[in-house]
Amino acid sequence: MSAKKSRRQRQQAAALLVLLCLGTAACSAAEAQFPLRAAHTDDGKYPWHTDIVATTFWVGEIFDPEAEDGSQETSTYDSEWLKHYGCDGVQVDGDCEVQARSESNGYAPPNMTVRENPFYLDLPYDDINNAAAFAERGTVIPWADEPAYTGREGDPLFSYMKNRWVRIQKGNRECYGQIEDAGPGQYQDKEYVFGADDARPANRKFNGAGMDISPALNGCLGFEELNGEDETVDWQFVDDADVPEGPWTKVVTTRQVHE
Repeated sequence: MSAKKSRRQRQQAAALLVLLCLGTAACSAAEAQFPLRAAHTDDGKYPWHTDIVATTFWVGEIFDPEAEDGSQETSTYDSEWLKHYGCDGVQVDGDCEVQARSESNGYAPPNMTVRENPFYLDLPYDDINNAAAFAERGTVIPWADEPAYTGREGDPLFSYMKNRWVRIQKGNRECYGQIEDAGPGQYQDKEYVFGADDARPANRKFNGAGMDISPALNGCLGFEELNGEDETVDWQFVDDADVPEGPWTKVVTTRQVHE
């Protein structure tokens, strides 16, 4: 038998932890803010993706100046992301460097007033710049038949992915973010992104990461490192109406594609 716990085993362990926590005074302040969840609910509209490696990126990051996609000054949906959002960190010798985030100010960057949602992420499906994804998005993306998207398949300035909400869980914490970029490493991984069989990401870079998250989500989810490659999360898409109020709803991004 594999040493890796099955989903059922993880759910049972989480349920036991809930009972132990309720029976003692050991629940921490963080656990009070992010209540322990015994299991994923399967009554939602979208399937869960489990044990996915998530790395951290931020607006203004330059991690490989020689690579075509080595800068986060732009995103796949916004050629002036840094201008519209600002450095999501602190300027040091002209570079935008990441900072740890605190619950005290809603995990926002401490040195700026955010103009767009600091709770952002990417997934490896670019429905604007990847020609194959653009051609198939009207049939592949689950919400393509909703009124806000119907008839927009051929519009190169309208993304079906940008600004969509994602629910993310790590242990006893649950946070929400909006899609504002594509990656890591892949840009048409429809089997993983939209599949219902919990497929593994096609990406093999960055420890096989299937998602990049912002510093705000990093802090909210309680990651141990600011820029590591060993943290895993569970995630699912969620409709706007099902996003609960939280620090992620203080500033909601509505900007569409900017060339």
